[in-house]
Amino acid sequence: MAKTGTTTQGLRAAIERSGYYPALVAEAVEAAVGGEPVASYLVHQETTFDSNEVRRHVTVLVLTGTRFIVSHTDEQAADGTSPSPYATTSTESVKLERISSVVLSRVVANPESYTPGTLPREVVLNIGWGAVSRIDLEPAACGDPNCDADHGYTGSSTADDLSLRVSEAGDGPDTVRQALAFAQALSEATAAPAAPTAGAATAR
Repeated sequence: MAKTGTTTQGLRAAIERSGYYPALVAEAVEAAVGGEPVASYLVHQETTFDSNEVRRHVTVLVLTGTRFIVSHTDEQAADGTSPSPYATTSTESVKLERISSVVLSRVVANPESYTPGTLPREVVLNIGWGAVSRIDLEPAACGDPNCDADHGYTGSSTADDLSLRVSEAGDGPDTVRQALAFAQALSEATAAPAAPTAGAATAR
């Protein structure tokens, strides 16, 4: 389930509608947002099955005029560290200029008959700001099939800070639309020129 929109009041309402420890999630998110106006947000709840346990996870993404805020909340069953079930929530605040990539992958059915404006079957939103990177390596080779020399390794480094997947089958078409809307808002915000700092010299 995902909700998106604007305004702080709408953000609180979306968190409450998710029904996932709303008091805990809202307090953490609102503390991170502070007094900044909310430009856009996305609340996404995911349920996973771990052995015989059902676990829920909620991700809240918030866009303000200067920052991208991401919050994760997980619930845990009682274990050796706690005699009762518990939840953990974390927030990270990232300045917009630190965001290095906003990647939106779309999966569409029957691409040969695709009509512009048709909703994708699913979307995956990847956002990178340099906190976590994934490096994929493989042996390098040359064009000679008979060459057995060691050419070292080749690979690529990919930003892997946040990956969020929503699908029409699992989350519904409204959720897909909402994810697309937030991705567009974030892309536009990161593309906007930075505001001039106070006291900066003005070219003539």
